[in-house]
Amino acid sequence: MVNRIVVGAHYGLRDWLIQRITAVVMAVYSMALAGYLLLQPHLSYDVWTELFSGQPMRTFTLLFLLSVFYHAWIGIRDIVMDYVKPASMRLAIHVLVILVSLLYAIWAVQILWGM
Repeated sequence: MVNRIVVGAHYGLRDWLIQRITAVVMAVYSMALAGYLLLQPHLSYDVWTELFSGQPMRTFTLLFLLSVFYHAWIGIRDIVMDYVKPASMRLAIHVLVILVSLLYAIWAVQILWGM
């Protein structure tokens, strides 16, 4: 009998599922926004202001942006884990990507809710 020892972080299936869910959120948002814009006879500042003045659109936009950031984090993390061998360099890249993503998320909230 073979005694199989499993090692590692065990997050492959979870991350795969999260990437699929975030991809669906991004696709639905993109199609909804494209549909809205295609139905507009002309685009102006007033049209954009009206679109983003409602709470549902702001919330959906924030959900879209958080999905982009998390989707990107998983992809970048996997690439860095596969191709960057020095642990210190890998840690520096991970910290940089996390900090940039958090700053972008804070900035998105400030833009969407005008804080």
